[in-house]
Amino acid sequence: MLVRKIGIDLGTANVLVYVKGRGIVINEPSVVAITRRDNRIVAVGSEAWDMLGRTPGSIEVIRPMRDGVIADYLVTEAMLRHFIAKVRGRIALGRPEVMICVPASVTSVEQRAVRDAAEQSGARKPAYLIPEPLAAAIGAKIPVHLPRGHMVVDIGGGRTESAIISMYGIVVAASVRVAGDRIDEAIMTYMKRRHNLIIGERTAEEIKLEAGTALPMEENLTSQVRGRDQITGLPKTVMVTSGEIYQAIAEPLAAIVGTAKTLLAKTPPELAADVIDRGIILTGGSAQLRNLDHLMAQETGVPCQVADNPAECTAIGAGIALEHLDHIKQTLPSEDEALVASY
Repeated sequence: MLVRKIGIDLGTANVLVYVKGRGIVINEPSVVAITRRDNRIVAVGSEAWDMLGRTPGSIEVIRPMRDGVIADYLVTEAMLRHFIAKVRGRIALGRPEVMICVPASVTSVEQRAVRDAAEQSGARKPAYLIPEPLAAAIGAKIPVHLPRGHMVVDIGGGRTESAIISMYGIVVAASVRVAGDRIDEAIMTYMKRRHNLIIGERTAEEIKLEAGTALPMEENLTSQVRGRDQITGLPKTVMVTSGEIYQAIAEPLAAIVGTAKTLLAKTPPELAADVIDRGIILTGGSAQLRNLDHLMAQETGVPCQVADNPAECTAIGAGIALEHLDHIKQTLPSEDEALVASY
């Protein structure tokens, strides 16, 4: 089948690709394995993720996306080319139209880097960009076409984006470079300080999934953690509880909640009243952390709920927005404008 239109969530932690009629067809880590000697691509996505922390000195596993933007242009281009080719299939009958999500606070230089990387990877020119909170709202089936205020907090791997959306546009937005990765780093730091145990990114994420919580729980969850003893250098296994992880990740969670508070403080009164009525919607993979919605509601005083399939909302929203491309083009300030603020 010829794929003509695809939506891409080019995230710090994962790349998701949405195709109309097929849904999410790719959901793989934003990781690439390359050789140190000649920078040759060895593996991309899930295959590269399996190599993380387990490669010889001749191979390096890197994450070309940092804080929601491109940190390594050439590697990002190679990663995009791999995923686009995977969607198009073996027989490439034409370049697909592509809509890629970018942070609402992205700079013009970063916009250009994302668009160029997509076009060099096989996308039809021009590649379109859409702010992540707007795409997430569309994917979460929020009626953004109405003249009503809707608040979305998109918590990804590298960045948390909060926005008030009304009539297809972002009215106000706030962003902080704290999200899932910082939570993982906080767990790694805690294990090193409290248990003298050195662990890697993958182990930290597993602990977060097994025992992570944003608020204390009546029944403590436990996670068995294997790593290297900082003192002896030997392998070591310890048990940690959700109570410990709650304390370990309190600081990054405070920064995430603080972004929502900052946004509410900047929201016009009429839209703020709408938000109180409709509540806050959490999207993004990190929104699935236990009790994060309860913490957000407790700290802001506004009802909060997690969207259905929060990790997929942004990619789905990008794909749906692309289906309305004719309408989108009419709302762009000029033909050269890459950032789609409404549709």
